[in-house]
Amino acid sequence: MTQEIGPDTSDGYHTFAELYHYRMLFNALLFNEWAAAGKFDVHKAYRHSDGSMYGGWFIVVAQLPTGQISNHYSEDDWDRFKVPERGHTAEWDGHTAEEAAKRMAAWLDQMPSPAFPEVPFDLIHVRTKES
Repeated sequence: MTQEIGPDTSDGYHTFAELYHYRMLFNALLFNEWAAAGKFDVHKAYRHSDGSMYGGWFIVVAQLPTGQISNHYSEDDWDRFKVPERGHTAEWDGHTAEEAAKRMAAWLDQMPSPAFPEVPFDLIHVRTKES
């Protein structure tokens, strides 16, 4: 017997609905930061570059140094993405989800390590079970 796969399908820990919701929130947090910093070409639109659209959905796009990445989200989440709005997105380069994942991984591998300020050890409180 084949089980129907839907939003409530679970791996025993999370449902698809939970995982998609988390992905949207993480994506919004990151894209909002990139847009605020002027880091990459990040934008959202209801229409694709060719003018087509999916009713009730919008697309967010970022152009990384390693290539374009994008995702579609429900219009209910439009205001969570505080990025520039366009009449249509940049031209889609034909990437698949797998290619977008490879582009993100490649950017992570190329990113310079940030310089964090040193914190003197005596200012660090090390919490143990006893403390």
